Amino acid sequence: MTDLAFRHDLNQPVPGPSNTNLADILERVLDKGIVIAGDIKIDLLDIELLTIRLRLFVASVDTAKKAGIDWWETDPALSSRAARSALQEENRELRTRLEALESGSRDTVSADA
Repeated sequence: MTDLAFRHDLNQPVPGPSNTNLADILERVLDKGIVIAGDIKIDLLDIELLTIRLRLFVASVDTAKKAGIDWWETDPALSSRAARSALQEENRELRTRLEALESGSRDTVSADA
């Protein structure tokens, strides 16, 4: 029996990769997280002109928090709570500076009198 005839005698399908849809893959990636890293270097005559280091972490919010990444909670552009905190801090600093300036001008006025 030739190899070709043997292959035709098998009526069973050849096992291939399991069927996984995009939703399953996305769920796994977000659940576990994935890191993509790369460097881009531009050299001219052995002189390094530019280096760009890329690091990409794709994960769900819960997975990122477990990894200690929560910058979106403290970035005023992304979080209204962080924006309020930044505004309150700026107001506090401005009030302190204003009080210092006003107390300095009072000392000057009382010294002139």
